[in-house]
Amino acid sequence: MTKVPNPLNPKARKQRIDDLAASSASSSGVALAERSVSDAGHVEESAGVSLIASAWRRLRGNPVFLLGATISVLFILLAIFSPLLAPHDPTARLLIDQVRPQSNPIPGAQPGYPLGADSVGRDILSRLIVGSRQTLVVGVLATLFGFAGGLTLGTLSGAFGGWVDSLVMRLVDVMLSIPSLLLAVSIAALASKPSQWTVIIAIAVVQVPIFARLLRGSLLAQRSSDHVLAARALGVKRSAIVFRHMLPNALGPVIVQATLVLAGAIIDAAALSFLGVGNPDDRQPEWGQMLGAAQEYIYDHPALAIWPALCIITVALGFTLMGESLREALDPKSRR
Repeated sequence: MTKVPNPLNPKARKQRIDDLAASSASSSGVALAERSVSDAGHVEESAGVSLIASAWRRLRGNPVFLLGATISVLFILLAIFSPLLAPHDPTARLLIDQVRPQSNPIPGAQPGYPLGADSVGRDILSRLIVGSRQTLVVGVLATLFGFAGGLTLGTLSGAFGGWVDSLVMRLVDVMLSIPSLLLAVSIAALASKPSQWTVIIAIAVVQVPIFARLLRGSLLAQRSSDHVLAARALGVKRSAIVFRHMLPNALGPVIVQATLVLAGAIIDAAALSFLGVGNPDDRQPEWGQMLGAAQEYIYDHPALAIWPALCIITVALGFTLMGESLREALDPKSRR
């Protein structure tokens, strides 16, 4: 007869635990003899990943970012090479002989002119292609000027604080209290002669408070960081701390915001041109200008307005999708 060990016996309990441990180790293919105290808590070393590399790893698998980046890159390439891609001269009245003010004011689509012509016989497709350059120039320059103005005000406010911060922020609050389009129209209306630069300056002024407030918040977060406190303790000058330690680390969110603001600048430029405060010279086609000129024929020939409107919507959507994806990828709170 086999003797059953007493479960209350401490030696029997210890033997039972050892047997269970041995059977568990053998079933997993790892022998107890191979285990050592030095293996406990061991973590394999791996190479560190920078913020940009980590963001790119998430972005390249994000279909929203890829769609936005594709639209934006195609728009930029189209704007750069537009004179070469346009099938006809956008200012030439090639179909003027087909324009009949009473019966046929807008020539329709035909071989060589897939979108037809406008009221003076100019090819619509060529004007859309060449107009992309003017739209890009206005959007980029307005964003750059707004970024420069916001960088100046935001740096003064976030780096120095005190009465400088209060004065700058009250000015920013006043600008933000006025609707952006109303402020842009008011600034553009002050010009004695509307031009492309009128639109650029009006949109840039509207964007200044957006960049200024965002940069101020980033600089305030940098003021209490360890590397800034260490530089102050070492007696580094304030200007060196601001421009070498604080500002480079605070520009990331502002640059990402610039991609979103660029989409808004394109829409605002189109709105100003549509309202008639943009460049009056239609020999330089621009999408907003084409949209404004089409309102006279909107009921009988809506395609004149549909094509430039679709171009504006598509390009603005591309920059918006790309900017939102960049913001989520670089924001630690939004990382997945």
